[in-house]
Order: sequence, then structure tokens, then C-alpha cells
Amino acid sequence: MPPERSSIAPEPSTLSAPRRSERALNRRVLALAIAGALGGFLFGFDSSVVNGAVGAIEGQFDLNPAITGFAVASALLGCAVGAYFAGQLSNRWGRIPVMLLGSVLFLASSLGAGLAVGVWDLVLWRIVGGLGIGIASVTAPAYIAEIAPRQIRGRLASLQQLAITIGIFAALVSNALLAGVADGAAEQLWLGLAAWRWMFLVGVIPSVVYGVVALVIPESPRFLMLTGKEAKAREVLATIVPEDQMERELSDIRSVLKDEEIARSGSLRGSLLGLKPIVWIGIAAGMLQQFVGINAIFYYSTTLWQSVGFTESDSFTISVVTGLINIAVTFIAIGLVDRIGRRRLLMIGSIGMVVTLATLAIAFSQSVDVNGAPSLPEPWGPIALVAANLYVVFFGATWGPVLWVLLGEIFPTRLRGKAMGVATGMHWIANFIVSTTFPVVADFSLGVAYGIFTLFAVISVLFVRLMLPETNGLSLEEADTLLPATRRSERYRRRS
Repeated sequence: MPPERSSIAPEPSTLSAPRRSERALNRRVLALAIAGALGGFLFGFDSSVVNGAVGAIEGQFDLNPAITGFAVASALLGCAVGAYFAGQLSNRWGRIPVMLLGSVLFLASSLGAGLAVGVWDLVLWRIVGGLGIGIASVTAPAYIAEIAPRQIRGRLASLQQLAITIGIFAALVSNALLAGVADGAAEQLWLGLAAWRWMFLVGVIPSVVYGVVALVIPESPRFLMLTGKEAKAREVLATIVPEDQMERELSDIRSVLKDEEIARSGSLRGSLLGLKPIVWIGIAAGMLQQFVGINAIFYYSTTLWQSVGFTESDSFTISVVTGLINIAVTFIAIGLVDRIGRRRLLMIGSIGMVVTLATLAIAFSQSVDVNGAPSLPEPWGPIALVAANLYVVFFGATWGPVLWVLLGEIFPTRLRGKAMGVATGMHWIANFIVSTTFPVVADFSLGVAYGIFTLFAVISVLFVRLMLPETNGLSLEEADTLLPATRRSERYRRRS
């Protein structure tokens, strides 16, 4: 490859040329990782676009709180199924075809939900969209990890979580703009369709973009190696890694494929209620992340703030600000997770969530009727606003992204694939439980609803303190049992 020309130095040194070449390769890898992370964007967008439509859907189809909760959470049923089959399909068809399938499912869901004629029609299309979310939640991070060279793999892997938060924010902004133009989510906008329908229909745009991008990016070198196409894998790797690292990358891929072969023979069975203790740790962590109630904010925040006296316009604005905060604090986790460790970061998050959720529970319990409508008296309205956004800060900087780092590390190789599937599946189930029951409990008392979330935040403090192993700086294979792993991590920190 000839050295690049420079207006400053027409005859670059032999040392600077390889450096520039490596920078060019890294830029290409970054571009591919961003393309892959579009799946995370769709994940965040589709899961949160319902936020601004909840109230209008309730009025359109005359729903009670239980049916509303099911309609909102129905996408999560598709998520569980999509996530379960995504790995198998991507190993059979390839990462790119499965990405295309995800984009088609997103597209169909956006059109179907936007044009739904009844609640069960809406539920059906939300489940279809959930299939796409589940596929993206597995395929996008896998593709990023498989095209990223080892020296920048960790940083690029964080793009998935960042893309999810940006997708959430984009959905909240889109909802606010559409509701603002129509003077309300239930009001007619364009072509005789209500604004809430356009909230779903806007999803067509990122769905098409994702599909087009999937058509132009290369297949994963790992899949090509898996299917015996080493020559093609070398061609792809030549565009993303320096030539002198080619054999090392190929060796890494062969090692990973061998580990996966070993993993297929591993068993999750153990002495603790039929499973190995470390599997229960993964399940508990995944479920606790949802039981502290984060999706009560991201799925219901607009109707939540309206229910305590804020106008619809103000409620949309509050939701947008919350989404922006969620993006910003993700960078805190990226910067600290390898510096202060997983357990310490999670403990900070848990304690912060206890304080903020308890404040929200107290604030919402002060709600009073004003001219037949609920309202938070002074000073509880501003207190609730500050507490809700501080809660998002503590969650978004800790439990939000760090859970996925932790789940990728605590399971030994022989169990990782199966254990991740079980833990992720239970995470989606917990999400479904919270999303389905929140409208019912909130209809009874918002104070009680947030009191329950506070209780689980307290449990998360005890869980991190007493049961969670620290994996920062440890071999993946050291976390094969619960308490011994914790003791080993403590010894490691003392030695450090």
C-alpha cells in the first residue's frame, strides 16, 4: 500500500506511514461499528416510542390500566423470542441477513402500529417490533465485537449502549415535536391521522436506513470463518486490521470458535435450586436492573407527569430532558467502569437509586385533587422532577450499561452462551412484569408504585454488597462460583 501524500511532508517517513494507515483502518472499523450500532438505535427508538402515545391510545381504544400495561409491554414478548432465536439464525444465515430481517420487522411494526384499527391489532404489531428489538439486542453487539480489533474492542462495544440511549432520546424528541405540531398526541396531524399514529410511523425512516446500511457493510469475519470461508474472512480483515496483526486476529477467531464448541457441552445444572450459583447471580442481576423501575420512566413518563398535574406539553419536554440526561451519563459509565470496578460503580448506583426512589415515593404520595384533577402541591412537584432525573443519572451511569459488562464477564467460557441466554431472557421477563403491572399499581397509588421500586433498590444494595463478584481485572474463568469468586476478587484488590 503506497504511503499517503501530505502537503506538509511530501516524503513521509517509513514510521509515519504505517501509523496513518492504522488510523485509517481504525476509522473504517469505527464506521462499521457505528453502522452495526444502528440496531441499538432501533432498539431504543422502538422500545420508547410508545411513551408519548400511551395516553392517546388509552383514549382512542378506551382501555383500562391493565390492558394499557399489556399493550405497552407486549413488545417485550417479541423481544424474548427474537433474542432467543437471533443467535441461532445469525450462525445459520450470517450477521448481515439477520440484520436485514430485523430492519424488515421494525418496518412492518412501524407501519402496522401506526395504522392499527384496534388494541389487539396494535399489540400484534408491537410484538412484531419486539422480535426486531430482540434480534438487534443480540446481533448488533455481536457484530461490533466481531469486526473490532482487540485493542479497541472495549470502547467500540460501548457504542451499543450509547446507541440505545440515543434511540430512546430520538423517540422522545420525535414524540414531543409531533404532539407539539398537532397540539396534542390525540389530535389529527397529517393525512387525517392522529399524532400518536405518526409517532409509530416515523420509525419507518430508521428502519429503512438500517436495512440499506446492512446491505453495504461486510459480513462478520467470524461468521465467514465459521462457515469455512477463510479467504473471504482474510479479505474483510485486511480492511480493518493492520497486515502484521492479521494472523493474530485469525488465531483469536479460531480460539473463540473452539471455545464456543466447548460451551455447547457445558451444563447450567448445579446444587442451588437446580442451577449453578453463578447462573443465579446473572439472573438476579438482570431482573434487579428492571425491578428498580427504570422503564416506568422511559415507557410511561409522559402520562406519569400528566397524572400529577403537569400539562401534556410540559410532560413531553420533561421526557426529552430525561432522555438527554440518559445519554450524557452513559459516558460516565464508559469512563469509570474499568477504573473503579464493577461492584463499586453498581453500589454507588444502588445507593443513589434508594435515595431518589424513596424521594419520589414520598413526593407522589402527596398528590391531591385540584378541581377534580390530581396535582402535586408545592414544593413536591419540583422535588419529584429533580428526584426523577437524579434517579436516571444514578441508573444510567451504573446499572444501565454496567449490567451488560458484568454479564459478559461473570460466566466461565463453558457456560457463557447458555447462561447469557437464560439471564437475558429473565431480564426481558422482568421488564414485561414491571411494564405490565405499573399502570395498575400507579392507578391505585403512585406512592406505592415507587415505594415498591425503592424496596428493590434496597435489595440491589444488599445484592451487590453480599453476593456480587468483582470481575474487573480477573480472569473470566475465576468467576465460576458465587462466594469463592467474591473472595478471590477481594484478595485481588488487596494485592493490587
